[in-house]
Amino acid sequence: MFEGKKGLILGVANDHSIAWAIAQEILAGGGQCGFTHLPDRPDDERQRNRRRVSQLTDTQPNAKFLVPMDVSKDEDIRAVMARAKEEFGQIDFLLHSIAFASLEDLKNDTIRTSRDGFKMAMEISAYSLIACCNAAQEVLADRASVLTLTYFGGEKAVPGYNVMGICKAALDACVKYLAYDLGPRGIRVNAVSAGPVRTLAGRAAGVEEMLELYENMAPLGRNVTHQEVARSSAFLLSSMSDGITGELLHVDSGYNIMGSPGRMVDKFKAQAPKS
Repeated sequence: MFEGKKGLILGVANDHSIAWAIAQEILAGGGQCGFTHLPDRPDDERQRNRRRVSQLTDTQPNAKFLVPMDVSKDEDIRAVMARAKEEFGQIDFLLHSIAFASLEDLKNDTIRTSRDGFKMAMEISAYSLIACCNAAQEVLADRASVLTLTYFGGEKAVPGYNVMGICKAALDACVKYLAYDLGPRGIRVNAVSAGPVRTLAGRAAGVEEMLELYENMAPLGRNVTHQEVARSSAFLLSSMSDGITGELLHVDSGYNIMGSPGRMVDKFKAQAPKS
């Protein structure tokens, strides 16, 4: 699907990242990718953030570059787009897989979210998509595809997801408005809402508690895999989905359609003590 296509993968943290699973699909399909990583602290001589990603990308001949990017700095974003223009000329796809909230705010009830923590979480998790798309306008080819990753906690209240749920709701709205703004050029903007999978960010958001719930409640009776999320995401980043924009695609074994606990009720009945 990606033979002759070039693009950017923003947000790989390690080999468990959904962004890396998506990148593997693209690379296997013939696509060429530029990657970003979280900047390392000046005192980190081992460059841990870069090393985690470079261990993955160094094995891929179609991984063309790896550069640091702090999405709270416009100059960093511009530098990445300039590097993409230098390497590729124009890009056909852009994956945005970036979100962050401080652990203190994430663990607090939403009502106790700090003002500074809210600003930072919203800037990095939602505004960064706008900032990246704006900076990428010159390098994005006509009919290119932009994809971000969201979660059901932006649509419904998910206890424990807290401030990140508000950020995902804002991100979902950004997708729709950016799809409108970029539509005249045929550039599409979509989101994939994945069910819980084990990632570094997922652990911080309490994913372990969600896995059993999804397995018991979802129509398919199981959790999704990184690869399933990656294949659906690759579809939206490819020209095979060129009539789709502004959409939020759930890849969650159908969990989002449920209006009751479903078969989970049968499990509780079977475990209930007999009178």
